Amino acid sequence: MNLIHAVVYGIIQGFTAYLPISSDAHIRLIQFFLGWGADESPEFTAFTAVIQLGPTLAVVIYFWKDIVPAVTALFAGSKANPHDSKLAWGVVVGTIPIVILGLLLQKHIETTFRSLYWIGFSLIAIAVVMFIADRGQKGTRGFEDVKVTDGIFVGLWQCLALIPGMSRSGSTIVGSLFQGFKRETAAHFAFLLGIPSFTAAGIYELAKYHKALLGHYFLMPLVVSLIISGFVAYGCLKVFLEILQKRGVAPFVIYRIVLGVLILGLVKFGVVQPDAGANPLDTSAVSASSSSQ
Repeated sequence: MNLIHAVVYGIIQGFTAYLPISSDAHIRLIQFFLGWGADESPEFTAFTAVIQLGPTLAVVIYFWKDIVPAVTALFAGSKANPHDSKLAWGVVVGTIPIVILGLLLQKHIETTFRSLYWIGFSLIAIAVVMFIADRGQKGTRGFEDVKVTDGIFVGLWQCLALIPGMSRSGSTIVGSLFQGFKRETAAHFAFLLGIPSFTAAGIYELAKYHKALLGHYFLMPLVVSLIISGFVAYGCLKVFLEILQKRGVAPFVIYRIVLGVLILGLVKFGVVQPDAGANPLDTSAVSASSSSQ
């Protein structure tokens, strides 16, 4: 991987991390169209998880005024503001399901679920559900109405994000809409709920593949992608929230369906193999590339 790859991956990750359109699907398509399939490996999968820490930091900064009181409430006990306490514990309990399932399904997440069939159908499926959730629910609940039970319900929806193509923000926004939240509140809560899971996934993959990611081959691209993804994500947050409030999820529903059909079409007509990237390459390829630089 070179710095050009790192810049492109950083932009894609930052742009798609919190838009409900699936960052994984876009990275896979970019690899195909630009001929970067050689980037696929267990270490690269870890790389994409670690650079999510950039957008995660962007969300922390963007919603700092909500996060600080919520974190404080976790340790304040009965003295805590009721809303802050409910929000904090909602995020905590809502994170538990995806952590457990993520560990149990890790092998499938890194192999089987990365099939382009899974990604294509996932893009279309969650788009349909997103449309139903947005049109079928009259959201009246605001951010001050968040409860611990909302964290549990939306946290279960978040588990769908373990399947590439589903989109973590997409699945959690759907869950929040089904709970009766207003569109902007649904996105707000979904973004906060994603902080622990993104952070946990990034740290876990960094610890697991630290020798490769902090080695000569990945280190500089990793740093570049982290910085770029963070800045791009921060810039996208305000724009996304404005679009969501004014137009709803319709633009993203249409985009997901078109993208899903495109991916399935490429597979159907043999332009790309459905399991491209589904089976990680031999890690010796990375080692050889590293030693040659």
